[in-house]
Amino acid sequence: MSTVIRPELSQKNKYWIEKHRYYELKHFCLQYPIWKKARAALNSMKPIVLDSAAFSGNGKFSDPTAKCAEARMFYNDRIAMIEKVAAKTDSKLSNYILKAVTEGMSYDYLKLRLEIPCCKDTYYELYRKFFWLLSQERQ
Repeated sequence: MSTVIRPELSQKNKYWIEKHRYYELKHFCLQYPIWKKARAALNSMKPIVLDSAAFSGNGKFSDPTAKCAEARMFYNDRIAMIEKVAAKTDSKLSNYILKAVTEGMSYDYLKLRLEIPCCKDTYYELYRKFFWLLSQERQ
């Protein structure tokens, strides 16, 4: 399911962003479930360092614990950014916005299945605001 929204608004709209920037941010958000799974997998891993595995071919020792920590930070930063922007967009509807932008759900799906407590116009205004705020956050 994808959200049916015009990728480009009038430049007079207060939440206007360039069409390709919108698509970039939309695809960034659609990676959210992947990041959550990867982070969960990293949290369940315990790096094991063996003498032969710790030595890389370039003469330097590898540090799997540091690599794991860097990957956790990478995923945590991105997940937190999307969740923070959703909360900043609207505190009451943040869960619906988060679900829509990270899973590609339309307003109709949110209304019928999840009973979103707002009208279509309000929802799409908040949807555009989310991407505008995310664009500001990612600069």
